[in-house]
Amino acid sequence: MEPHKGREFASGLSHMDARPLVHHNCGMKLITTTQGLDPRPGLALSETVGLDLSAADPSLPTNWHALLPDLSRVRAVFDSHIDRLDEMESLAGAGENLPLPYLDLTRTRLLAPIILPSKIIAVGLNYRDHAEEQNKKLPEKPLLFSKATTCLQAPGLPIELPEELQQVDAEGELAVVIGKPGRAIARENAREHIAGYTCFNDVSDREAQYSDKQFFRGKSIDTGGPCGPWIVTPDELPDLAGGLEITCRWNGEIMQQSNTDQLIFPVDFLISYISRNMTLLPGDIISTGTPGGVGVFRDPQVFLKPGDIVEVTVEGIGTLSNPVTRWVHPS
Repeated sequence: MEPHKGREFASGLSHMDARPLVHHNCGMKLITTTQGLDPRPGLALSETVGLDLSAADPSLPTNWHALLPDLSRVRAVFDSHIDRLDEMESLAGAGENLPLPYLDLTRTRLLAPIILPSKIIAVGLNYRDHAEEQNKKLPEKPLLFSKATTCLQAPGLPIELPEELQQVDAEGELAVVIGKPGRAIARENAREHIAGYTCFNDVSDREAQYSDKQFFRGKSIDTGGPCGPWIVTPDELPDLAGGLEITCRWNGEIMQQSNTDQLIFPVDFLISYISRNMTLLPGDIISTGTPGGVGVFRDPQVFLKPGDIVEVTVEGIGTLSNPVTRWVHPS
């Protein structure tokens, strides 16, 4: 597979859904941007226009951890600014600077939508087609593991591979972000705790994963948790994000292609199951598992290398794109 040539994204955005990003009285897309050194919560109103929430309403909390439990205040800001979207898109298209609180997303760097969640919980062997490619029986209960929160990477920024890591794989996933805290959440109440959904790439050092016989080190490499480009609120998607196509491409070639209907344990079951043992907090990320087609189970095996571009697309959410580069220890 040949890497893409000459494709860069000033904002960290990549290929987007062809469908419009926003309609009246429907879902929101939650982003985190950076101006200077400070991450700031915002909204993507379209492919080119965003909204800085702190500038729009200085009384709002300045991070998503505090905003997610009650998105009604965010919705009020959204509703009060969406009517100027056409005007702002025209200004952006003409190369004009947008007045605050609007943002030109072609000039704005997006961060991972959640900064330092209390935990990232991932689910192994949760797609039927992924179990089939390993000739494994379907699990009777979820296989959970954690990823260090320092693995998170922004859309458009590189997956950095130290030279000694030669067996690094990519796993396209749907992730659910917790909005309302809870412990021992009943499955029928799980929807109340969902802030939204995003794309996730569970980058994996297979050598560490298999030699350690547990997942934490191999799943926690720095930059090995690309996430974004935004969180889509549940009202934008089918119930529990069911029936969504999910694709992972390396250098434009499809490696993984499936549907969230293939999930063995759906989102509401996972939230209930996980919360039996630990309190879920606003901003926690549950990455729900990966479909079949990962590099390690191909013949011959395929692993990431510098120059590659990895794209994770989830229908109705968008595409998360990250280049692969070589990381050199500073001397």
